[in-house]
Amino acid sequence: MLCGDHKGAHRIFKIAFATFAMIGIVGSLMLFFGAHMIANYWLQIPEAEMTLVALSPAIFFVAISSVMRGYFNARQEIKATARSQTLEQIFKTALTIILVEIVAIISNVSTEWMAGGATLATTLATFAGFGYLYLYYKTKRREIATEIKLTVNFKYERIRTIIKKILLVSIPIALTAIMSSLNKNIDSFTVVRSLKEFMSDEMAVAQYGILGGKVDTLTSLPLSINVAFSTALVPAISAAKAKKDKKTITQKTSFSLLTSMLIGLPCTVGMCVFAGPILNLLFPNASAGATVLQISSLTIIFTILDQTINGALQGYGKLAIPAISLRMPE
Repeated sequence: MLCGDHKGAHRIFKIAFATFAMIGIVGSLMLFFGAHMIANYWLQIPEAEMTLVALSPAIFFVAISSVMRGYFNARQEIKATARSQTLEQIFKTALTIILVEIVAIISNVSTEWMAGGATLATTLATFAGFGYLYLYYKTKRREIATEIKLTVNFKYERIRTIIKKILLVSIPIALTAIMSSLNKNIDSFTVVRSLKEFMSDEMAVAQYGILGGKVDTLTSLPLSINVAFSTALVPAISAAKAKKDKKTITQKTSFSLLTSMLIGLPCTVGMCVFAGPILNLLFPNASAGATVLQISSLTIIFTILDQTINGALQGYGKLAIPAISLRMPE
């Protein structure tokens, strides 16, 4: 695509939106109808079937939200992406706490229903993030239409060619996200099975519920704050690289890493030292898991720095490095 080709940019956006909408629908349907098999045969946690069903719509909303965020990032409208992701994480944390507490009271502290409530919170949060992006896009429609009318250097490309280019760029980035989430999937396969060797099935599922439902939710909150910096790095460094401005690249990367440290260190120390009081405050009816939170909090600073460095590498065009680093043995 050439400079000034706003029409071509918007056409790519529409094609990408349609492509990933189809991918999202297929993924959601596969998880919805395959929840029974996954829960009973893969995870060996029959109680997880309800959780997987509640999570299935989130795949669709995540897919289309990612396209809209990419479009706004390319337009240098980073605030839209940052606000939607921050809003999503805030909704996820708040709704998880609220729904888990409500379900705990109604179901007499049923771990199965509590896990379902926490997962439903995730689905609702992804919908909230997409809702914000859609409303923001509507407010920009006139501006976008004006830009399209002023388009210069428009070059028509076949839809198949555009889809191929989109996939070539998105697959390495998607692999990074897949490898990150793969660790949690491995936990879901191994943690419960390992715990069952030392305790009852019910206790093993409850302990995994603490890890996935409460601890992971709390430790992911600092990442939602830092995501604004890692997201902003991608278009900023791409623009600086196009101008061959190495000084700007160094300055923006250094500033983002420093900011990430200022976010990550206090959160790591705070959750490690005050794990018990935090869980008592947020989950008064089910406050177990202080030790797990303390251990998991130690990963916050490293995950935040990893998030920022990945954004810098992707902006510089090194799309494969983040995915390769996640595949390296620890």
